[in-house]
Amino acid sequence: MASGAPERSAGGVPLHVEPMQQSTSVGAENNDALSELGEEEEIYESETPSESGTEGLTWISWFCSLAGHQYFAEVAEDFIEDDFNLTGLNFLVPFYKEALEMILDIEPQEDSLKIPDVSIVESSAELLYGLIHQRYIITRQGMQQMVDKFEEGHFGVCPRVFCNSQLVLPCGRSDLPGLDTVKLFCPNCLDTYIPPSSRFHGIDGAFFGTTFPHLLLQCYRDLAPSIIAPATTSVSSTPQEDSSPAKDAPMDVSPDASTQPTAKASALTPARLGRKTPHTGIYIPRIYGFRVSEFATSGPRMQWMRLRPHALAELEPR
Repeated sequence: MASGAPERSAGGVPLHVEPMQQSTSVGAENNDALSELGEEEEIYESETPSESGTEGLTWISWFCSLAGHQYFAEVAEDFIEDDFNLTGLNFLVPFYKEALEMILDIEPQEDSLKIPDVSIVESSAELLYGLIHQRYIITRQGMQQMVDKFEEGHFGVCPRVFCNSQLVLPCGRSDLPGLDTVKLFCPNCLDTYIPPSSRFHGIDGAFFGTTFPHLLLQCYRDLAPSIIAPATTSVSSTPQEDSSPAKDAPMDVSPDASTQPTAKASALTPARLGRKTPHTGIYIPRIYGFRVSEFATSGPRMQWMRLRPHALAELEPR
């Protein structure tokens, strides 16, 4: 063994290290540790949003920007600050006062600081905002926000083939929370469907309520398909049997003068109908090109529920 080389153990670790060599190795280790620490700080700073980017972000904007919250509209703070709009919600939401302060970005008072877990207040704030949202979207301001989201396709389209990608609206089957999740209502086939994405399966249906989609279509008739079927081009064809009706076919919405009731006028007028051309295609099951009879075991059932009249005269006055 050379005289200048340090003695080593069986594992190759030096048994005796000169003081100068030892200080050099320690300094190198410290430099490596400092460089790693600096890299971690850079990574942390890059992942942490800057204060300038979140300075104007409110709780409401943050909540509506979360994944799976695309159905929600941003409720105006002046609507929330009006106590009349929140009547009765304090009986449905635990920690109502603290949840309201969180929604409005108000500094919590000393009593609120005694709550052991902040997540309790966060869940109450989500529940309170959802119930406020149910009332807000049936106002003129809230409905206009939902119309914009509807026209931009934020709610998706109807999964039924013969609705031809009709845009849908979110709705609930109950106005009370905790009973059912949100569903999608199709204005064309008048049926409800489960949202296709699982991220929406946990949204409470009470946050949209049972009134919203139907009231919106009453106020915005240009978005509602008419109950009157478009005029057929062929007389011999079965009404509404064609699966691809003409999109630009004119609608007969004027009642025949000879068939107007004399004793009692119908309350249903063309002005109260939807102004959008409906999609009236109905699936016809066939075997080797022949229609399956309704009396067959696997035959169609209750297709009349999707039929539409071709004129108002076909509807009986109520």
